[in-house]
Amino acid sequence: MATVEECRQALDTLSERMVAHAAELSSTVNLDRRMVLRLRDLGVAFRGRMNDGAITEIEPGDDPKARIQIELTSDDLVAMVDGQLDFARSWAAGRVSVKANVLDLLKLRKLL
Repeated sequence: MATVEECRQALDTLSERMVAHAAELSSTVNLDRRMVLRLRDLGVAFRGRMNDGAITEIEPGDDPKARIQIELTSDDLVAMVDGQLDFARSWAAGRVSVKANVLDLLKLRKLL
């Protein structure tokens, strides 16, 4: 099981990668949404904002009204960021749960 600090570092790394992907994709991934990432095994959540391809304003805490809600385990988060776990396959297999409208989900998938 990954630690809360390892998960926070993984989120920062993920945000950096998403910014790079957003720059490549231009305006096709314009998202400005509140988001929350819940780590099932640790019982913690991080909230923030997706803006211009980046996850900003990351802080501990839940946000039940977030337009994008992602749930997974700490190990799966770290494995995805390390490139050992594919987001789409994990989502299809039920390892990752995403609550978002369809257009946001498609844009999010492009960034990941």
